[in-house]
Amino acid sequence: MKLPRGVSGDRLIRMLERLGYEVLRQKGSHVRLRHPGPPLHLVTIPKHDPLKAGTLHGILAEVAMMQGITLDALAKLL
Repeated sequence: MKLPRGVSGDRLIRMLERLGYEVLRQKGSHVRLRHPGPPLHLVTIPKHDPLKAGTLHGILAEVAMMQGITLDALAKLL
């Protein structure tokens, strides 16, 4: 599976909001999101444009594990 290139932090935040995450706060260029769960999950997204490929992969892998879905399915939502 190949992740899309040029994904911005704002685009990733919108996708996570569609999955049930809500924005808690922002400090500088980083946004903290929360999924009420179960289990409760907190994730920090940098509002960079574009996100580095490794950063995007790490965030998507963590979300996929916590939500019980595949990385491929998340990549398709972007």
